[in-house]
Amino acid sequence: MTTNLALWLAIGAGVLAILYGIVSARWIVAQPAGNARMQEIAAAIQAGAKAYLNRQYTTIAMVGVVLFFILAFALDWAIAGGFAIGAVLSGLAGYIGMNVSVRANVRTAHAASVGLDPALQVAFRGGAITGMLVVGLACSAWRATSCS
Repeated sequence: MTTNLALWLAIGAGVLAILYGIVSARWIVAQPAGNARMQEIAAAIQAGAKAYLNRQYTTIAMVGVVLFFILAFALDWAIAGGFAIGAVLSGLAGYIGMNVSVRANVRTAHAASVGLDPALQVAFRGGAITGMLVVGLACSAWRATSCS
């Protein structure tokens, strides 16, 4: 297999992973969110998760900026740029994944009142989104940095 073909296969796999994440996230959000009490609890969990992520990513961003400049001056600006692209896309995958997972939780609880199979479908898709986005965005970051 040539390097060029391997590169395009990796990009294709990344695009498919991102598309799966988008389709699954839309499917999750389209599922019933349960009764008013379930939605009230879910809203509180979503607010807590958002506050946690915002605080965590603020701290990580400060460390990331320092590392960016260390890499830029110690090694090369292109390497620092690759680090920045990877860090941003990784953070994006985590942020989207957490938000979808929190929304999937209440939908999984509601689906469990219908049956085990619907609950497992919602839970599996909700959990798979983060993994697929990490893979898909990692392929995007690899592609962006390998072309520079």
